[in-house]
Amino acid sequence: MTSSPSTHPTFLQRLFPPQVKQITTREDWFMRVLLILGTVWLLVGVVFPLYPMVMRSFQDTSGNGVGLANYARYLSTPALAISLVNTFYIAIASTLVSVIFGFIYAYALTRTRMFGKPVFRILGILPLYIPPLAHAIGLIYLFGNKGLVTTGVLGWLPGWDINLYGANGIIIGESLYCFPQAVVIMITALSLTDARLYEAADVLRSSPLRTFFTVTLPSVKYGLMSAIFVCFTLAFTDFGVPKVVGGNFNVLATDIYKQVIGQQNFSMGATISVFLLIPTVAAFVVDRIVQRRQTALVSAKAVPFQPKPNPVLDWTMFGICTLIAAFAVIVFATIIFASLVQVWPYNLALGLKHYDFSRVGGGGYAAYWNSIRMSLYTAIFGTIAVFIGAYLVEKGRGLGWLRAINYFLSTIPLALPGLVLGLAYVFFFNNPTWFNGTVYNPFHWLYGTMAILVVCNVIHFYTVCFLTANTSLKQIDPEFESVSASMSVPFYKTFWRVTVPLSLPAILEIGIYYFINAMVTISAIIFLYPPTLPLAAVAIVNMDDAGDVAAAAAMSTLIVCTSIGVRLLYWFLTRGLQKRTQAWLQQ
Repeated sequence: MTSSPSTHPTFLQRLFPPQVKQITTREDWFMRVLLILGTVWLLVGVVFPLYPMVMRSFQDTSGNGVGLANYARYLSTPALAISLVNTFYIAIASTLVSVIFGFIYAYALTRTRMFGKPVFRILGILPLYIPPLAHAIGLIYLFGNKGLVTTGVLGWLPGWDINLYGANGIIIGESLYCFPQAVVIMITALSLTDARLYEAADVLRSSPLRTFFTVTLPSVKYGLMSAIFVCFTLAFTDFGVPKVVGGNFNVLATDIYKQVIGQQNFSMGATISVFLLIPTVAAFVVDRIVQRRQTALVSAKAVPFQPKPNPVLDWTMFGICTLIAAFAVIVFATIIFASLVQVWPYNLALGLKHYDFSRVGGGGYAAYWNSIRMSLYTAIFGTIAVFIGAYLVEKGRGLGWLRAINYFLSTIPLALPGLVLGLAYVFFFNNPTWFNGTVYNPFHWLYGTMAILVVCNVIHFYTVCFLTANTSLKQIDPEFESVSASMSVPFYKTFWRVTVPLSLPAILEIGIYYFINAMVTISAIIFLYPPTLPLAAVAIVNMDDAGDVAAAAAMSTLIVCTSIGVRLLYWFLTRGLQKRTQAWLQQ
């Protein structure tokens, strides 16, 4: 008996269902050319730079091939090999702390009648606007040798030394850095709940604890997996916090910095980058496999969950959230306070002395304005590239295999650590020729300019923005394109007159995301910025290296206030836009 051909659709067919064969028009060819150009852009920005970096790990400092000698040397050097173990320890501990507290915080916001939810929502994402290195500076002024907690508020109370410099300080700093990411993901997961499941649990007289383990946790397991993946990747690859409070506790990120900046040993820097890259890529692959198994947990007949008053639970969660939010606020307030104190801890008079950056290195206000300019360029060009790319993937016609490749390439940057991406760009763009001088590098002119910083930031934060745009486009009825095509209206007119206005809230959100992250990022640009273009986030690193910690706190305050100010301006200008857009989508 012959077996019948399989009727199960392939992955490509599920992602992009086959369409009715149509005559290829000039517009279709134009759209395909744009899709090809978009794919080439992602290959140049994501894939191609990784090749010279990986190849450099098999070469010595003179460029001669040495095989696996660099890897053997790394693993056989105790001071270097221990960094790998340290990095895993820090990442796992920070992930557990941030995800557990993030889950509790999100649970309180979505599943209780806790007082003050709007305020707690704002305070929960406050650390997003603070550079990771600034978190560490705030911790120094709190728990360092002369910190407020260590000295008992300068001798007024009993002191408490937590041994900040080392694993303890890194874990606390990374947990602060990862916490808002976990909160955002878990709020989304916990909000998608069918109240009928809890009504059935009540009818069956299930205890609250049993309901939690049999209903709540299974319904958010994919959100938990995403939160764990994101937090692990951030903590595993972060450079800022270990740089400031790591002390003698080395991790991979600081090893790369020391090898490249301190010793100019690019071969060993590339080798350590591969060690940093492999676990994050593995975590990314596992997360993608798990997410593909996700099924719809909320049906069309689902009933929105409305938490019932529970005084004990509500006030318990209020107390826990107050402690968590208070710690984040105290760290931020300490950064501001430290930037205003004349001489810590001997002269606590307040003033703007440390905002006079002419007394210290790092670039001063020129670096601050360069960062604003870079962030603005990143927001503008990044939003355009992301939204057009997402439109071509989601609304394009034909070439389903190429759209699937484009989609896959768009998700890769999420697995690339910033330090690895920045170092890969050094090897790729700084070399005037390829293949031992046989091919001219057409992108060499970008190196040492503002343009390469913008490109690096756009690629570094590309995945989150792409998925945001893709989700927004899925909400728009495909009939718009079908009707436009039947009326011979060019797709670009439909794109400009229909798609863009309906997606404007998502477009603006992408722009804000790009701006804020470009302002606070350090790892992706630490190897790329030229001396003629100092940047504010890098200036914090340089000031801290020079011992000007108060000035670094002042620059951190400027960055945070700018990011929060831009977010508030965005909220003020778009208050009614979201409601109008949703009304249009429902018509």
